[in-house]
Amino acid sequence: MHVFVTGASGWIGSHTVDDLLAAGHDVTGLARSDASAAALEAKGVTVVRGDLDDLAVLARGAADAEGVLHLANKHDWSDQAATNATERAAVETLATALVGTDRPFVVASGVAALAPGRPAEEHDPSPFTGVDSPRGGSENRAFDFVDQGVRSIAARFSPTTHGVGDHGFVAYLVGVALERGVSGYVGDGSNRWAAVHVTDAARMVRLGLEQAPAGSRLHAVAEQGIPTRDIAAAIGDALGIPVTSVEPADAAAHFGFIGGFFAAEMSASSTATQELLGWEPTGPTLLEDIAAGAYAHVAAR
Repeated sequence: MHVFVTGASGWIGSHTVDDLLAAGHDVTGLARSDASAAALEAKGVTVVRGDLDDLAVLARGAADAEGVLHLANKHDWSDQAATNATERAAVETLATALVGTDRPFVVASGVAALAPGRPAEEHDPSPFTGVDSPRGGSENRAFDFVDQGVRSIAARFSPTTHGVGDHGFVAYLVGVALERGVSGYVGDGSNRWAAVHVTDAARMVRLGLEQAPAGSRLHAVAEQGIPTRDIAAAIGDALGIPVTSVEPADAAAHFGFIGGFFAAEMSASSTATQELLGWEPTGPTLLEDIAAGAYAHVAAR
């Protein structure tokens, strides 16, 4: 299959591209920079230069492909309105190019806020609709195109997709711990985060592209829920610093933008995904990765 991938040089995207190539697929990747383009070309990926605001480029990339993986996102926490608007426009453009083809269109999403009080499951619909919602309501917007002959699929990722070199939420928490001299958690730290190793997530995305029917919601989740106090303790042990509770009222001041996320319940199940795709996570756990030094690069900055 010829697959067009946005975010092809990103954390999840780069591992997914490796998995796609190993499975024999041809890949065209969107690249913003010379460095990203060179890294993709070195793997044998055909490069298209541009970013998520280049809608004509996105449309051509999707129209020329047999499947599309949309894994890019601006992640500009200082201007969420613009990030959400860009995400929605990108999804609409990519999906429109696939109308009437029955080709797969996998859209990255998350497990947050799907099922307050319990682990999110694949049957839980996303509550986010409209351009002003998180990610511009892109999951539901992609599903709007199912009746127009697009095999839209939501790939919902754990709040931490971890591994050596990860620069996501856990890397940010490590950075905060280094800056503060303590590894913190919010309140009693009983709220839980789902987790998955990046290579397992990449394989799930590829299997979803190949197999999942239209309207599928897939969960890239290996561990259903790790108490955040255990994550903080693992970070503290790895850095050799104390572990402490942070009052909920002080979370934003202590952690910055991630305070609200680290205080939230973001557990999820992947039972239905595993059964549908025959996918079984095999990578190390989050706590094993932290203990093994997967985040040593943060301290070396």
